[in-house]
Amino acid sequence: MRLVLVAGLLAWVGVTLALSSLRWFSRPPLAERLRPYSPRAGTPRRPRLLSATSFQELVGPLAGRIGERASRLFGVTEELSLRLERIHAPLDVTGFRVRQVGAAVVGLAVAGGVLVVAHPAPVVALAGLVAAPLLIFLVIEQRSAARSADWQRRTRLELPVVAEQLALLLSAGYSLGMALNRLAQRGEGAIAQDLRRVMARVRQGLTEIEACREWAAIVRVDAVDRLLPVLALNTEATDLGRLLSEEARAIRRDVQRELVETMERRSQSVWIPVTVATLIPGVILLAIPFSEALRLFTSG
Repeated sequence: MRLVLVAGLLAWVGVTLALSSLRWFSRPPLAERLRPYSPRAGTPRRPRLLSATSFQELVGPLAGRIGERASRLFGVTEELSLRLERIHAPLDVTGFRVRQVGAAVVGLAVAGGVLVVAHPAPVVALAGLVAAPLLIFLVIEQRSAARSADWQRRTRLELPVVAEQLALLLSAGYSLGMALNRLAQRGEGAIAQDLRRVMARVRQGLTEIEACREWAAIVRVDAVDRLLPVLALNTEATDLGRLLSEEARAIRRDVQRELVETMERRSQSVWIPVTVATLIPGVILLAIPFSEALRLFTSG
């Protein structure tokens, strides 16, 4: 009788789990039913037992806390959510942290296997176990920070051209919304992708200026912050195209100044190996007669 009861209980649990995965049997939760009507609606998915989604939901909060504290410990102060949104990453913060911590755990396992085979000293083994996951974690974090900085650089370089195009469209009679939409549809650079998101926010009910301010808060480029007050004069100024052209020329001068400074720093860094290559033979040539004179003085 006990065996029958245990078998019946296990069969009931198995049938329940099997039927819960069928859409015609299980009623979707409220969040899944409202997902198609969300502004950022995606493909409705239901997490199943022992699936990747359920695993991510299980370890996601812990991985997020570990990743955030580790990144702040090593000097990364900018929020990861802002960086991911800036570069239009398909992952959210939880997914990124889960992959990052998972890669660090895999690195720890690989390092442990190598150390078991190599049999190094205990100090070396401990240093390897600590350094392997930490290095993988920092490499992934540095890659995200580098992509974010590269996106800001591309935005800074593309902004003078985009501002001039916007000035031409406004001078030709386009409204601000139509001009931004045309640049978003016809462009292919970083700013064009950002403008597509701006126009999506406009279609959700925001004004053009409010959507551009959200863009400026995400991209965090000084030139974009200087351009926003000029765009805000859309309903007041009649010569907005001329004002945008002047601002585009000012932004271009700033970009050229930064490029000149970068070229000067690189030209100065070229002299470092030349100086070192010149000083080392000179020091050797001076050291030989000096040591010989010192030897003669001490021997005499």
